[in-house]
Amino acid sequence: MRNVEQKGMGMLKEFREFAMKGNVVDLAVGVIIGAAFGAIVTSLVGDIIMPIIGAITGGLDFSNYFSPLSAKVTASNLADAKKQGAVLAWGNFLTLTLNFLIIAFVLFLVIRAMNQFKRKDEAKPAEPPKPSDEVVLLTEIRDLLKKS
Repeated sequence: MRNVEQKGMGMLKEFREFAMKGNVVDLAVGVIIGAAFGAIVTSLVGDIIMPIIGAITGGLDFSNYFSPLSAKVTASNLADAKKQGAVLAWGNFLTLTLNFLIIAFVLFLVIRAMNQFKRKDEAKPAEPPKPSDEVVLLTEIRDLLKKS
């Protein structure tokens, strides 16, 4: 019993050191930002990008496409078919895969545009100042001395 208590106290000390280093706070901030970013991306795809693609493709939606794996599945929509038996809901997988590809492409375009702006903002290195007359004269003297 005493050994278990010591291990528990050791874990608490280890967790306290972990928390004191700021790792827990960093992790919590990362999770919160990730959840917020996920919600933004989901809204971007579902509310902005997919309606545009739907208008281009004539309202084609793959999410309700499925293949029945049982002979007793006779429903024509996915929700009812799942109630009747096993179905392979490949349309939902295809929709999510297309969403991922669209998000990846949009992020690629955004990052590419940001990189182009960054390249434009980078200033060319300034040309070194022209040497003074004294430096030019000393260089000429040095060169003449090397020749002789």
